[in-house]
Amino acid sequence: MTTLLDAFWMPFTPNRQFKAEPRLVASAQGIAYRTPDGREVLDGTSGLWCIGAGHRHPRIVEAMKRQLDTLDFASSFQVGHAGAFELAERIAALAPPALDRVFFVNSGSEAVDTALKIALAYACATGRGQKRVFIGRERGFHGVGFGGISVGGMINNRRAYGGAMLHADHLASTWNASTQAFVRGQPDSGGEAMADELERLVTLHDATNIAAVVIEPFAGSTGVLVPPRGYLQRLRAICDRHGLLLVFDEVITGFGRLGAMFAAQALGVVPDMIVFAKTVSNGAAPLCGVIVKREIHDALMQGPKHISEFMHGYTCSGHPLACAAGLAMLDVLHDEQLVARVAAMAPRFENIVHALADAPGVVSIRNLGLAAGIELAPDTGQPGQRGARAQAAAFDRGVLTRAPGDTLVLAPPFVSELGDIQRMADALRLAIEDTQHPIP
Repeated sequence: MTTLLDAFWMPFTPNRQFKAEPRLVASAQGIAYRTPDGREVLDGTSGLWCIGAGHRHPRIVEAMKRQLDTLDFASSFQVGHAGAFELAERIAALAPPALDRVFFVNSGSEAVDTALKIALAYACATGRGQKRVFIGRERGFHGVGFGGISVGGMINNRRAYGGAMLHADHLASTWNASTQAFVRGQPDSGGEAMADELERLVTLHDATNIAAVVIEPFAGSTGVLVPPRGYLQRLRAICDRHGLLLVFDEVITGFGRLGAMFAAQALGVVPDMIVFAKTVSNGAAPLCGVIVKREIHDALMQGPKHISEFMHGYTCSGHPLACAAGLAMLDVLHDEQLVARVAAMAPRFENIVHALADAPGVVSIRNLGLAAGIELAPDTGQPGQRGARAQAAAFDRGVLTRAPGDTLVLAPPFVSELGDIQRMADALRLAIEDTQHPIP
């Protein structure tokens, strides 16, 4: 078995450890995977934040099969196919007002880098080409492109690449362990004061040099860090005051995770661009993109008409198979009322995950919508080891979770029943108990 595993260099995985004790899945249906020996593993992370409608949803599977029977590939460079245009129209209709231009790419990382390039191109098109500074946030994750790790704030993702990144500065994380450890949903206070740090960065860099502020509505990949009430609203007000673009990275939150189509709608703040990915195709095909305010798009629509206005794109941007999956997923979200289902389920999900507060070594629980982070006290001198052990133990107990650092993430598919979520939480409790004692 080890020899068969050697060639694949796995992403974001300790390869030597995994290949010594591999955890493989062979099939999936609904809310669960099956291992090669037939054991059920509940999907506690919606694949990777993307399987909202459950694995192998029949309408999405059939739509993709039909697409393969008619058009397997068409470039979006100087030619087009109907699916991409239809999908863009439907996404624009679901987005907040004035965000109605959609640029398709193939990964969240590509989408973030695309948003950064749009911000730079917009600055040039409006006679402000000196705007080259970006503001991100500590512990933010914006993919793994050089632009994304520039505005991102996860140290291990940046460590080896410092000399190759864009000019970026960072707001402090919204996480305050002393006041937010077991808060349910958004903390009630402190948000405006946290956001006011942006004023300091504007003073430091000068607004005339700042192209955009790029943040996740909540920081998902670092363990579900939820911003206090008023934080996003204050950031919007500061950006408006200084003429800065505000970009929401909704790779995780877009298409229903917070009980609204976008976090911008759930949390009541409209950005200038929304980066999306994952749930838009239910993970069935790589489909991602950027939703852009029309005024930004229109500012770039100038110059000779035979020359591309925005010199950017990817071979598979708007791929027919991905668009078929996306159109089918939008139908499923609408017809099965999955976004409303998330909104209704979220308070009960909150109760279930916060019941884990008495499990051994739990030091914090954060939640919003159908997303939660259960943080464990680290093994002494070995940050991240407890989380890794608990993640492996959870798989053995029948639930797939993720462990950024020492936090276990629970983000179930939207189609999960209350009993399914309870089973996931019960398995996490057992995994936490299994790993309460450090390895000697």
